[in-house]
Amino acid sequence: MARRIDVTGTDGVRLAAWEFGDPPKPDVHPGPQDTPGVLLLHGLMGRASHWAPTAGWLSERHRAIALDQRGHGRSDKPAGAAYTREAYVDDAEAALEQLGLSRAVLIGHAMGALTAWQLAARRPDLVSGVVICDMRASALGAASQREWAEWFKAWPVPFATLADVRKWFGEDDPWVERPNAARGEFYAEVMHECEDGWRPVFDPEQMLRTRETWVYDAHWEELAQVRCPALVVRGLDGELGRAEAQEMVRVLPRGQYAEVADAGHLVHYDQPEGWRTAVEPFLDAVWS
Repeated sequence: MARRIDVTGTDGVRLAAWEFGDPPKPDVHPGPQDTPGVLLLHGLMGRASHWAPTAGWLSERHRAIALDQRGHGRSDKPAGAAYTREAYVDDAEAALEQLGLSRAVLIGHAMGALTAWQLAARRPDLVSGVVICDMRASALGAASQREWAEWFKAWPVPFATLADVRKWFGEDDPWVERPNAARGEFYAEVMHECEDGWRPVFDPEQMLRTRETWVYDAHWEELAQVRCPALVVRGLDGELGRAEAQEMVRVLPRGQYAEVADAGHLVHYDQPEGWRTAVEPFLDAVWS
């Protein structure tokens, strides 16, 4: 069960946050006095619901909230809004403060992981731990951005059915090396039905604008400023290579490392049990 809570992000953008587990008691109000919880931040094109399995086991013992970031899920997607690194980090900061998640653990995937460590570096008073899932600290460069632009153009939208969505992203997409049903399900979850078929809930041009604010730069300096415990997690077949992941752990003042077998970039979605095994001991240590 997930309960929606609206959050006001920077520039007044309305963000949808989703609290998993039992709703708080009527006489309990969010605030700094609450038990530290978790803010889950999805990656580019993702949405809060992708965290449902993770939030399910987290909510058994802690407050677990996943955020639909600007331009994603059910949050606002204003054409004229900022889709910069600063805007995303400001939004996450606003969410922590408005939801009463002081001293929270931030768990981020890909773009969400970058947001998590940038916020932890900026506001150490708000963050007690960070989980970085399959996000590189090195610059990806102009070629990567061009590849993404071409990839979006290759999508055969609109899709006639959700089954077509699952098949294309799980089997037919040129970026798929071998059939991956989890990848198909991941993208099916970010589609909605329109008059002419199924289309993404996000604007691909906004996604490209968002992505271009980080792909040209390296982010090692901010990583080195994260003073809280930080866990770098990679899938063995993911986008974050082992050598870079271990260098990130070395740069982090209190870095730790974990990897998940049989997982690609969508680690938490590909292998939810392996993901939990990798992450839960870290969280227990932070909260102890």
